[in-house]
Amino acid sequence: VQLVESGGGLVQPGGSLTLSCATSGFTFSRYDMSWYRQTPGKERELVARVFSGGARNRYADSVQGRFTISRDNIKNTVYLQMNSLKPEDTAVYYCNAYPTFDSWGQGTQVTVSS
Repeated sequence: VQLVESGGGLVQPGGSLTLSCATSGFTFSRYDMSWYRQTPGKERELVARVFSGGARNRYADSVQGRFTISRDNIKNTVYLQMNSLKPEDTAVYYCNAYPTFDSWGQGTQVTVSS
């Protein structure tokens, strides 16, 4: 299993970013996929989940209405569109299956600051 996150960066409050996660080593279309985030000293938090077919999603209350998860079952890639970003969204963002695989990617840092 390989998970490679990208797209993070520094953005001002109210701004937007789109994260991507390229995957390989498993049958992507058979798995629900999710984005997680982690800040120092805290446990990893489930942010959003997309079901295997792509038609159903679930979101943490903290990001509902601001973030959109999607997937491309041809490109084996999962995306996270993040709008109206807040400083509390600052974290390292990871993708993984749901439930998760044992292995994780390196994550991508998102920093929301003026």
